Amino acid sequence: MASSSNPTRRQFLAGSASLGGLAAAGCSTTSVEPPPNEAFPQVSRTYALMYAPVPDERFLIPGIDLKRVPEKYYRRQVNYFGPEPAGTIVVDTRQFYLFLVLGNRSAMRYGVGLGRAGFEWAGRARVGWKQVWPKWTPPADMISRQPELQRWSADNGGMPPGLDNPLGARALYIFQGRVDTLYRIHGSPEYWTIGKAVSSGCVRMMNQDVIDLYNRVPTLSQFLVVCGRFLAPSAAAVARVA
Repeated sequence: MASSSNPTRRQFLAGSASLGGLAAAGCSTTSVEPPPNEAFPQVSRTYALMYAPVPDERFLIPGIDLKRVPEKYYRRQVNYFGPEPAGTIVVDTRQFYLFLVLGNRSAMRYGVGLGRAGFEWAGRARVGWKQVWPKWTPPADMISRQPELQRWSADNGGMPPGLDNPLGARALYIFQGRVDTLYRIHGSPEYWTIGKAVSSGCVRMMNQDVIDLYNRVPTLSQFLVVCGRFLAPSAAAVARVA
């Protein structure tokens, strides 16, 4: 595919600052946890419930300490004036937002974290596969840099699902045609990295948010990464909390 709106695999994996940098990173996480923001305002009951523990899962998902996540990254429905049709996933890499276009000029907006190398990339693809409590398999180049990850290699069956798995509770796998780009939208146990470009990795979300997204998005949904065009809603754009 040669058009700019449908780039080749090389363009997809190497464009701009390189999504390839994300893909090769294999969605790893950082282990540095910042201290809580003691000045953070009181969290509303709505958000407290939204990000409460999730007991009815294969693994009990702990609640989010929302003092570690800026409120602007909490899940909410917003006005949306982009040209994409309903069902499209749009990642705004400058603002660290993922939008699921709902139609009728609205979208569900989620805060995300990004690998540092990925936030200048732009391109289109699709969700080719979805998985509940996925395994994590670090790619060979990551293992060459971090030999201790060899035990989670593909030959060894990958890292089993669990609360410490870098892919979290859900993963959406991004394809171009039949080609797996190695790019993922996934949950993360490191919710304090939402809104930041940290370490390596793909598009990471709070586990509660990635479950919500997973339930809304069918396989073969369109996927678009942009660099901050037309996506910033005005102060009046927030319509309601989901």
